[in-house]
Amino acid sequence: GAALHCCFTIIFLFSCLILRIAPLQGFSSTSMKNSERTFVGFDFGTSGARLSIIQRPQQEELYSDSIAWTTDRPYDDASAWLQALDTLLQRCSQQQPHLLQRVGSICVSGTSASCLLVSIRSNRETISRPPRMYDYNVISTKPENTTHLISARRILHLLDTYSPTKHTSRSPTGSLAKLLCWNEERPLLPFNQERLLHQADYVARSLLDDIDSYTTSDWHNCLKLGYDVQSLQWPQWLLSCLDEAEIPRDVLPSRVVSPGEVIGPISSHVAVKYGIPKDATVVGGTTDSNAAFFAAVQSLKPPFGTAVTSLGSTLAIKQLSRDFVEDADRGVYSHRFPLLGISKEEKPAWLIGGASNVGCGILRHLGFSNSELRELSEEIDPTNNSPLDYYPLKTPGERFPICDENLQPILEPIPPSRKDYIHAILQGITKVEGLGYQVLAELGASPMYPSVIWTCGGGAENDVWRKMRERILTESFGQPVQVQKSANTEASYGAAILAASSYDE
Repeated sequence: GAALHCCFTIIFLFSCLILRIAPLQGFSSTSMKNSERTFVGFDFGTSGARLSIIQRPQQEELYSDSIAWTTDRPYDDASAWLQALDTLLQRCSQQQPHLLQRVGSICVSGTSASCLLVSIRSNRETISRPPRMYDYNVISTKPENTTHLISARRILHLLDTYSPTKHTSRSPTGSLAKLLCWNEERPLLPFNQERLLHQADYVARSLLDDIDSYTTSDWHNCLKLGYDVQSLQWPQWLLSCLDEAEIPRDVLPSRVVSPGEVIGPISSHVAVKYGIPKDATVVGGTTDSNAAFFAAVQSLKPPFGTAVTSLGSTLAIKQLSRDFVEDADRGVYSHRFPLLGISKEEKPAWLIGGASNVGCGILRHLGFSNSELRELSEEIDPTNNSPLDYYPLKTPGERFPICDENLQPILEPIPPSRKDYIHAILQGITKVEGLGYQVLAELGASPMYPSVIWTCGGGAENDVWRKMRERILTESFGQPVQVQKSANTEASYGAAILAASSYDE
C-alpha cells in the first residue's frame, strides 16, 4: 500500500512539473478562436514604459502595468527600454500567465523622432551611437563652440537645400537632423555597418525571430526622417541629401510598413521565456501621440471629422481628415492613417494636427491647486463669456496655431476674483484650441471642422470646462460639435488596439 501511494505521489508530482513547465515551452495556438485572442501594446514614453493587454471585440483592457524611468534607468538608455520590456512581461507571466498564453500580436509605440544607430554584424547587434531622444535639438542641445556651430550650419544648409518647404523633416529635433548630426561628429560606416532605428523599431526588433541587416520601421516613426507618406517610398530629395553628406543610403530602414501591419513572428526565445504562442506576431509600431489618439477614440475606424484634444501641460490637437495638409512653419503635419483590412485602392486618410505652447501648465504656474481649480470651476457659468481676452502662455514664444517665437503672454488685466481669473484662463485656452482647428481648416482639412472632439489629459476631468469648450467651439466652427471625455488615453492601450486591428477576424 505504501509503495502504491508513493508511486501515485511521484506520478502526481511529475504531472504538476509538466504542467508547470508547459507554458514555458512556447506553443502553437492554431485551435484557439480569434475571439479568445489577446493583444499586447507597449508604450515607451517620456516618463516610463507601460503595457496594456486587450481583448476584442469590445477592446476591453484586461491588464495594465507600468514602470517609471529612474536615474539608474533613464528615458534615453536603450538597455533600460529592454529591461522595462522584460520586467513588464515577466510580471504579467507571473501574475496572469493565461493572458500571455493567448496573445495574437504585439505592437510598440515610442516617442517621436527618438532614434539610435546600431551595427549589425554576423547576426549580432550592438549600439554604435546611443539614443538621441524626441527633445534633442541638433542646434541648441550641445554647447556652443566653433566646431559645433560650423556643423550646425552645415546641417541647416542640407535641410534647407533638400527638404521641401514646410516639410516636417526640416525640424532640428527630427530624425533626419539627428542622422546628419551623427555623421558630422563621425562619418557613418558603409555596407550595412550602421543602421538607424527609432525607439519603437529597436524595442520591437528585440521580440523578432532573426537579427539580420534587414531593418523595419513604420510610416509614423519615419515621417520626420523624410519618408514620403503619400507615395510610400524614400523620396529622391532625401537620397540626394544623404549622397551630398556622404551618408550610405543603407542607413535607412530597409522596409517601412503601415502601423499595425505584420512584420514577422516573435522569436522562439521570447515565446519560451514568457509563455507566448509561437504563432504570435510583431506588427508595425507608431508614435506615442498617435497611439494616444487610437486610445482616445477606441477605434481604428472612426468617422472623418473625429478629433482629439489633449489638455495636458500643453495643448495638442489631432483630427482625422480625408486630405493631406502640412505646414512645418506652424508645426502642422499629416500622419498617414492606417487603413488595415481595407482595399489598397482606397483613398488614404490622414491624421493631421499640431501642438501649442499654451496649456494647463499655466494653471500650476499661477499657483492654482487641484482643489482650488475644482471649487472655482463649479462656480463658473459655462454659458457666459468672460470679458477678458487672454492668450495664456507661460513664457514668450508660440509654435501653433500662431508661429511667433516672440509672441507675448496675455494674462492681464487680473480681476480681483480668483473665480473670474480662472474663467478667463480656461476661456483663453479654449480660444487657442478653436484657433488651432481653424488653422487646420484653412490648410485644407476635410471635413473642415470636427464633429466630435474627444478630450484627454488632466483638463478632461473638468466638466464645467467641457461644457464651456463645447459652446465656444460650436460658435467658432459655425456648426455643432460634441466635446466628450475619453475613457482611456494611455498610448499602450492605443498600441494594443493597433495590434488587435491587424489580426484576422
